[in-house]
Amino acid sequence: MSGQNTCVKIQKLPHGEGIDLPFYATTHAAGADLRAAIAEDVIIEAGEKALIKIGFAMALPDNFEAQIRPRSGLALKHGVTVLNSPGTIDADYRGEIGVILINHGKEAFTVQRGDRIAQMIIAPFVQADFQCVETLNETERGEGGFGSSGKN
Repeated sequence: MSGQNTCVKIQKLPHGEGIDLPFYATTHAAGADLRAAIAEDVIIEAGEKALIKIGFAMALPDNFEAQIRPRSGLALKHGVTVLNSPGTIDADYRGEIGVILINHGKEAFTVQRGDRIAQMIIAPFVQADFQCVETLNETERGEGGFGSSGKN
């Protein structure tokens, strides 16, 4: 595997037994696949949402976060995505990880035990030192908002 590896400690929960740990499906994958650790199928009707547990808790190193993101295949084929994308898991959280899925498709979608439902990216972050000032430096863009930089 290329790049720098970071150790993330995972505690499997009883209902997560038999479910794979997060894993990278390919050598250069940025996101590790997460699987549903549910006892029974969960049917998400069109336009509805559901919290899907993944059967583990974890300890991230200081100054790292986990980002929970959708799987492109679920989004394209079924209209199912992560509702609060990307979901952020802070380094000091020790509870079970859950994924909020929403079905934007036209038909009900069934989540089964062991299904790959999302992906997780481990990323470093910095905490800003917020400072209140009287004025901000000027830029070429200035206060131009949504779409102000053009279409092409």
